Amino acid sequence: MTNAAQTTTEALSRVLGRTFGLYVQTHGYHWNVVGPEFRRLHAAFEEQYNNLWNALDDIAERIRSLGAHAPGSLAELTALAGPAPAPTQSAEAMVGALISGHEALTDELRRAIASAQQDGDEPTVGLLSDRLAWHQKQLWMMKAGRA
Repeated sequence: MTNAAQTTTEALSRVLGRTFGLYVQTHGYHWNVVGPEFRRLHAAFEEQYNNLWNALDDIAERIRSLGAHAPGSLAELTALAGPAPAPTQSAEAMVGALISGHEALTDELRRAIASAQQDGDEPTVGLLSDRLAWHQKQLWMMKAGRA
């Protein structure tokens, strides 16, 4: 594997870990949300965690296609997930925590896109750009729901 591919796979691994962490957080919120916005948030969280789950496979397979091994253990993914959010119980706090999680992941995606662009890895740029657009849309929708 070239140094360029190694840099990109390391960036993809960080995106994979952050995506995994946000998946677990979102799924937990789906299970535990309560209050007057229950039905709307329960459905929104389910839509998000399903998308995140599917993204994990795409990101891991991209790592493999570049010749590296994708982080596959709970310990590896947890180490790459970033800081765990504080436990929260209110629906409003859950949305706020997810906004923070999506913002952290968009920052990681931008760094990974820059790395892949520098390496001339257009397929990775495309994959990550699509992920970035999805996260930006989720941010917009969650923020608009708080206004």
